[in-house]
Amino acid sequence: MSLPFDPAAIDPDAYGEKETVLEMDHDEAIEFVREACTDCGFGIPVEFSPSELLNEKVDADRDPYYVLGACNPEIANKALDETKRIGGLFPCNVIIWEEEPGRQRVYHVSIMKISRLLGTAPDNEAWDEILAETGELTEALFAELESSDAAVSS
Repeated sequence: MSLPFDPAAIDPDAYGEKETVLEMDHDEAIEFVREACTDCGFGIPVEFSPSELLNEKVDADRDPYYVLGACNPEIANKALDETKRIGGLFPCNVIIWEEEPGRQRVYHVSIMKISRLLGTAPDNEAWDEILAETGELTEALFAELESSDAAVSS
């Protein structure tokens, strides 16, 4: 299957890619990111460890990998008013994976921006406001993570 576009040609800002590296234990990083999400206006209605699941089910021997399903209910409600399809991408995931012991990468892409790129979200003022709101929350989250003593300078 070939794609109708070159994914490498898309600016990561267009899909809201954000990432940072923290120097701390994996479990400590999960708790730290969870607290930062809460501080910045996200709840965590779902979380799970794909690595634990895969290691158990298919003996995958995966390094620690964790997903925090972040959500701001007010914004999610507005998004659903604009398109029911956005639920296919809910929640906004923040991923933490261990690059090496004591070094964790925190990664996020904007489901709201991806939805617009895919054409499943409207190109209107209401969606622009949703993008602005989620963008501000995500910027605040990563600013908090990057301002910690555990953040690795890039």
